[in-house]
Amino acid sequence: MTPEFLPLIALLIAILGAASAVSGILTWRASGAPNATLTNLSDRISAWWVMVAILAIAFVFGMSGLVVLFAMISFFSLREFVTLAHTRRSDHWVLLGMFAFVIPFQYWLVWSNWYGLFTIFIPVYCFLVISALTALRGDTERFLERVAGQQWAVMISIYCMSHIPAMLSLDIPGYEGRGGLLVAFLIIVVQGSDVLQYIFGKLFGRHKLSPRVSPSKTWEGLIGGMASASLLGAALYWLTPFPPLWAGVIALLACLMGFLGGLVLSAIKRDQGVKDWGSLIEGHGGMLDRADSLVFAAPIVFHIIRYFWTV
Repeated sequence: MTPEFLPLIALLIAILGAASAVSGILTWRASGAPNATLTNLSDRISAWWVMVAILAIAFVFGMSGLVVLFAMISFFSLREFVTLAHTRRSDHWVLLGMFAFVIPFQYWLVWSNWYGLFTIFIPVYCFLVISALTALRGDTERFLERVAGQQWAVMISIYCMSHIPAMLSLDIPGYEGRGGLLVAFLIIVVQGSDVLQYIFGKLFGRHKLSPRVSPSKTWEGLIGGMASASLLGAALYWLTPFPPLWAGVIALLACLMGFLGGLVLSAIKRDQGVKDWGSLIEGHGGMLDRADSLVFAAPIVFHIIRYFWTV
């Protein structure tokens, strides 16, 4: 717990309270007539109340709480990914190893602050072992597709996600014991950028950005959302060890990577012919539908901060 934690929670409660009030007023003005858009909006806001509450509880328990929380998020994300990927019976032992060994070991490395192995365990050892074990099973049907799917499943669902709690281990001079605020900063600006891109796209969107991958994304939504989210990041500099300008620059980078992450995961969904990764979160789809922008933003922001700002 830090002095900034309670004001941050109060700010989030105020924002969600205002969103709930607006949703309630719009529903009341609709005079009880069925409205799919308002129902979806209400479901999304209700889900955000639950997600913020869970995050707040995890923050109270510090590194251990965030490690457990994001290990669970990795579990559900990995489940969604492998459900969509092409697998065969011969892959079952590899898949079991992902859930039973890779997730707990990667997050143990985060918790123990073993940076050297944490950064290479999945992209080096797991990538090589997964392909070797799959080859040893002797099933070569669609071998490259299956191995690539397994490798990207652990990369996106476990490796990238594990960089979020790893931010608590960053040794930044004068910022000791406040790494959880960096996690909050990252989540707020990236998720805020998603919402702002949606709003700007609805209000001003004219030019489609990538209609075959994500038909709802527009250049106006992207530019407006990223610019406003960067300003939000600059305004939240008090959560970070950076001055307002650098907080805005890092927020801009995080939002750009978040956009690219969402685009890549949307392309995977289109390839598999589905709209959502799952239905775990009411109004949002699956776990990866909510965390898709974080998986690209987290490792990039983590390593840039570690390289330039840690001792």
